Amino acid sequence: MTLQLDLLRHGETEQGGGLRGSIDDALTTTGWAQLREALAAALSEQQSQPVWDRVVSSPLQRCARFAEEVTRMQGIPLSFDPALQELHFGDWEGLSSAELMQQDASGLGQFWADPYAFTPPNGEPLSQFEARILASVQRLQQAHSGERVLLITHGGVMRLLLARARGLPRSDLMQVSVGHAQLVKLAITLDGKLRERICKNS
Repeated sequence: MTLQLDLLRHGETEQGGGLRGSIDDALTTTGWAQLREALAAALSEQQSQPVWDRVVSSPLQRCARFAEEVTRMQGIPLSFDPALQELHFGDWEGLSSAELMQQDASGLGQFWADPYAFTPPNGEPLSQFEARILASVQRLQQAHSGERVLLITHGGVMRLLLARARGLPRSDLMQVSVGHAQLVKLAITLDGKLRERICKNS
Protein backbone atom coordinates (compact mmCIF):
# COMPACT_ATOMS: atom_id res chain seq x y z
CA MET A 1 0.00 0.00 0.00
CA THR A 2 0.99 3.62 -0.50
CA LEU A 3 2.30 5.75 2.36
CA GLN A 4 1.03 9.33 2.34
CA LEU A 5 3.85 11.49 3.66
CA ASP A 6 3.21 15.15 4.50
CA LEU A 7 6.47 17.08 4.93
CA LEU A 8 6.55 20.22 7.05
CA ARG A 9 9.62 22.40 7.36
CA HIS A 10 10.33 24.11 10.68
CA GLY A 11 9.68 27.82 11.08
CA GLU A 12 12.05 30.75 11.60
CA THR A 13 14.79 30.13 14.17
CA GLU A 14 16.44 32.34 16.78
CA GLN A 15 19.81 32.55 15.06
CA GLY A 16 18.25 33.65 11.81
CA GLY A 17 19.26 32.67 8.28
CA GLY A 18 22.33 30.96 7.02
CA LEU A 19 23.29 27.31 7.08
CA ARG A 20 21.79 25.91 10.30
CA GLY A 21 22.77 22.27 9.71
CA SER A 22 23.28 20.58 13.08
CA ILE A 23 22.99 23.82 15.09
CA ASP A 24 20.17 23.24 17.56
CA ASP A 25 18.62 26.70 17.86
CA ALA A 26 15.02 27.26 18.91
CA LEU A 27 12.06 28.68 17.03
CA THR A 28 11.26 32.37 17.29
CA THR A 29 7.77 33.65 18.08
CA THR A 30 7.38 34.18 14.35
CA GLY A 31 8.54 30.62 13.70
CA TRP A 32 5.89 29.23 16.04
CA ALA A 33 3.23 31.38 14.34
CA GLN A 34 4.32 30.19 10.90
CA LEU A 35 3.96 26.55 11.94
CA ARG A 36 0.64 27.04 13.67
CA GLU A 37 -0.72 28.76 10.57
CA ALA A 38 0.44 25.85 8.40
CA LEU A 39 -1.19 23.40 10.81
CA ALA A 40 -4.47 25.33 10.79
CA ALA A 41 -4.50 25.23 6.99
CA ALA A 42 -3.93 21.47 6.99
CA LEU A 43 -6.69 20.93 9.54
CA SER A 44 -9.17 23.04 7.58
CA GLU A 45 -8.49 20.99 4.44
CA GLN A 46 -9.20 17.68 6.16
CA GLN A 47 -12.75 16.98 7.30
CA SER A 48 -12.02 13.98 9.55
CA GLN A 49 -9.89 13.95 12.70
CA PRO A 50 -7.13 13.22 13.28
CA VAL A 51 -5.47 14.38 10.07
CA TRP A 52 -2.46 12.07 10.50
CA ASP A 53 -1.92 8.62 11.98
CA ARG A 54 1.42 9.61 13.49
CA VAL A 55 4.15 12.26 13.50
CA VAL A 56 7.83 11.60 12.85
CA SER A 57 10.28 14.41 13.54
CA SER A 58 13.90 15.40 13.42
CA PRO A 59 15.13 15.51 17.05
CA LEU A 60 16.48 19.07 16.68
CA GLN A 61 14.33 21.41 18.76
CA ARG A 62 13.22 23.63 15.87
CA CYS A 63 11.28 20.58 14.66
CA ALA A 64 10.79 18.54 17.82
CA ARG A 65 9.01 21.11 20.00
CA PHE A 66 6.31 21.73 17.41
CA ALA A 67 6.00 17.99 16.75
CA GLU A 68 5.20 17.55 20.44
CA GLU A 69 2.50 20.21 20.21
CA VAL A 70 0.90 18.58 17.16
CA THR A 71 0.77 15.13 18.73
CA ARG A 72 -0.75 16.50 21.95
CA MET A 73 -3.46 18.23 19.93
CA GLN A 74 -4.15 15.26 17.67
CA GLY A 75 -3.72 12.48 20.22
CA ILE A 76 -1.41 10.48 17.94
CA PRO A 77 2.02 8.84 18.36
CA LEU A 78 5.30 10.74 17.99
CA SER A 79 8.73 9.36 17.19
CA PHE A 80 12.08 11.03 16.54
CA ASP A 81 14.51 9.93 13.85
CA PRO A 82 18.06 11.35 13.88
CA ALA A 83 18.38 10.30 10.22
CA LEU A 84 15.97 13.13 9.35
CA GLN A 85 18.29 15.89 10.58
CA GLU A 86 19.57 18.53 8.21
CA LEU A 87 22.76 18.15 6.20
CA HIS A 88 25.82 18.83 8.38
CA PHE A 89 27.68 21.72 6.79
CA GLY A 90 30.96 21.31 8.68
CA ASP A 91 33.00 24.52 8.86
CA TRP A 92 30.17 26.40 7.14
CA GLU A 93 27.63 25.83 9.92
CA GLY A 94 26.01 29.07 11.10
CA LEU A 95 27.34 31.14 8.22
CA SER A 96 25.18 33.08 5.78
CA SER A 97 25.69 33.08 2.03
CA ALA A 98 27.03 36.64 2.29
CA GLU A 99 29.61 35.56 4.88
CA LEU A 100 30.61 32.58 2.77
CA MET A 101 31.06 34.82 -0.25
CA GLN A 102 33.66 36.66 1.78
CA GLN A 103 35.32 33.57 3.25
CA ASP A 104 34.98 30.84 0.61
CA ALA A 105 33.37 32.16 -2.56
CA SER A 106 34.91 29.46 -4.71
CA GLY A 107 33.67 26.64 -2.48
CA LEU A 108 30.19 28.13 -2.23
CA GLY A 109 29.99 28.43 -6.00
CA GLN A 110 31.03 24.81 -6.45
CA PHE A 111 28.50 23.65 -3.85
CA TRP A 112 25.62 25.50 -5.49
CA ALA A 113 26.65 24.25 -8.94
CA ASP A 114 26.91 20.59 -7.90
CA PRO A 115 26.52 19.76 -4.19
CA TYR A 116 27.15 16.08 -4.90
CA ALA A 117 30.61 16.88 -6.27
CA PHE A 118 31.67 19.41 -3.60
CA THR A 119 31.45 18.89 0.16
CA PRO A 120 31.90 21.84 2.57
CA PRO A 121 35.10 21.52 4.63
CA ASN A 122 34.54 18.89 7.36
CA GLY A 123 30.93 18.58 6.20
CA GLU A 124 28.69 15.66 5.31
CA PRO A 125 28.89 14.48 1.68
CA LEU A 126 25.58 14.87 -0.15
CA SER A 127 25.69 11.22 -1.18
CA GLN A 128 25.75 10.16 2.49
CA PHE A 129 22.99 12.63 3.36
CA GLU A 130 20.87 11.26 0.52
CA ALA A 131 21.48 7.67 1.62
CA ARG A 132 20.38 8.29 5.23
CA ILE A 133 17.26 10.22 4.18
CA LEU A 134 16.15 7.61 1.66
CA ALA A 135 16.82 4.80 4.14
CA SER A 136 14.67 6.59 6.73
CA VAL A 137 11.82 7.04 4.25
CA GLN A 138 12.07 3.39 3.23
CA ARG A 139 11.78 2.34 6.88
CA LEU A 140 8.70 4.53 7.24
CA GLN A 141 7.11 2.98 4.16
CA GLN A 142 7.79 -0.54 5.39
CA ALA A 143 6.51 0.14 8.91
CA HIS A 144 3.51 2.37 8.14
CA SER A 145 2.29 1.47 4.66
CA GLY A 146 -1.30 2.64 4.18
CA GLU A 147 -1.01 5.39 6.80
CA ARG A 148 -0.75 9.16 6.56
CA VAL A 149 2.37 10.41 8.32
CA LEU A 150 3.43 13.98 9.12
CA LEU A 151 7.19 14.37 8.92
CA ILE A 152 8.52 17.57 10.55
CA THR A 153 12.00 18.21 9.24
CA HIS A 154 14.40 20.56 7.47
CA GLY A 155 14.68 22.36 4.15
CA GLY A 156 17.49 20.18 2.83
CA VAL A 157 15.60 16.97 3.57
CA MET A 158 12.49 18.26 1.83
CA ARG A 159 14.48 19.62 -1.11
CA LEU A 160 16.06 16.23 -1.69
CA LEU A 161 12.79 14.29 -1.49
CA LEU A 162 10.96 16.79 -3.70
CA ALA A 163 13.71 16.64 -6.32
CA ARG A 164 13.41 12.86 -6.46
CA ALA A 165 9.61 12.97 -6.59
CA ARG A 166 9.78 15.43 -9.48
CA GLY A 167 12.39 13.38 -11.32
CA LEU A 168 14.90 16.23 -11.37
CA PRO A 169 18.57 15.64 -12.19
CA ARG A 170 21.08 15.98 -9.36
CA SER A 171 22.34 19.22 -10.87
CA ASP A 172 18.94 20.84 -10.21
CA LEU A 173 18.78 19.98 -6.50
CA MET A 174 19.62 23.47 -5.28
CA GLN A 175 16.96 24.97 -7.55
CA VAL A 176 14.19 23.42 -5.42
CA SER A 177 12.86 26.05 -3.00
CA VAL A 178 11.33 25.20 0.40
CA GLY A 179 10.21 28.04 2.68
CA HIS A 180 9.80 28.15 6.44
CA ALA A 181 6.73 26.18 7.58
CA GLN A 182 6.04 25.04 4.03
CA LEU A 183 3.93 21.88 3.75
CA VAL A 184 4.41 19.52 0.82
CA LYS A 185 2.75 16.19 0.15
CA LEU A 186 4.33 13.03 -1.19
CA ALA A 187 3.15 9.49 -1.80
CA ILE A 188 5.53 6.55 -1.50
CA THR A 189 4.65 3.25 -3.17
CA LEU A 190 5.64 -0.21 -1.97
CA ASP A 191 8.58 -0.27 -4.37
CA GLY A 192 9.86 3.01 -2.90
CA LYS A 193 8.89 5.36 -5.73
CA LEU A 194 8.03 8.93 -4.71
CA ARG A 195 5.48 11.21 -6.31
CA GLU A 196 4.25 14.67 -5.34
CA ARG A 197 0.63 15.11 -4.33
CA ILE A 198 -1.36 18.33 -4.76
CA CYS A 199 -1.40 20.64 -1.73
CA LYS A 200 -4.61 22.68 -1.84
CA ASN A 201 -3.39 25.27 0.69
CA SER A 202 -0.02 25.92 -0.88
